Amino acid sequence: MPLSLTVLGTASPHPAPGRPCSGYLLRGGGAEVWVDAGFGTFAELQRHTDPTRLTAIWISHLHADHSADLLAAAYGFAYGGLRLPAPLPVYAPGDCGPRLAAFFGRSDPAFLSGVFDFRLLYDGHTVRHGDLGLGARAVRHDTEAYGLRAECAGSVLAYSGDSGPCAALIELARESDLFLCEADIDAHREGEQVHLTPEDAGATARAAGARELLVTHVGPTLTPESETARAAAAFGGPTATAREGDLRPA
Repeated sequence: MPLSLTVLGTASPHPAPGRPCSGYLLRGGGAEVWVDAGFGTFAELQRHTDPTRLTAIWISHLHADHSADLLAAAYGFAYGGLRLPAPLPVYAPGDCGPRLAAFFGRSDPAFLSGVFDFRLLYDGHTVRHGDLGLGARAVRHDTEAYGLRAECAGSVLAYSGDSGPCAALIELARESDLFLCEADIDAHREGEQVHLTPEDAGATARAAGARELLVTHVGPTLTPESETARAAAAFGGPTATAREGDLRPA
């Protein structure tokens, strides 16, 4: 199976009608991985696959617009008749399990062990599912956060998660076939670089030698049209905006 990306949601910082928050379905090498689980993405995921077919879940960081629908998935798998063949690996920062358990009034996520198998993400983490390789790099944000580099059959997809400008993000996207990159803000606030402007996204793609830039996580101060044009001008290569339902080869 070639590497492909289905866009489930792109909104920031809250969902809008027809536009969930961050979430993507990554397919390749016989694996199906739900990447980020922002508000509304579990419902959207079900448009494109049976959730019980998932190979793994990969969470870039624990802000709610990237992780809150783990709760919806937990209800679906534990109580909603979506029966998993085995506990689903969830690659995420270390506090993911306890935070999810807290929604149920519990301190220990062990009661979810029949549904989720929480596995710690860290800088340099790598794992393979079938012929799909997943690698994590720590990126610059206001909480523990990771970008993703996925490789399958010679194709490379890089995903920024939420990040400010940093060298790690350039290395993550190095010579990627498709660079899925946030462009959340119109301009940086003084002393704060925890997200990217469209120019930052384009400059990162250019420095990394990415072949194509797909901009996502567009914040409320930007329009998809304006951020695409600004990112494209800085990149100088093929640039588009991620839209819900898009299916893109890597």
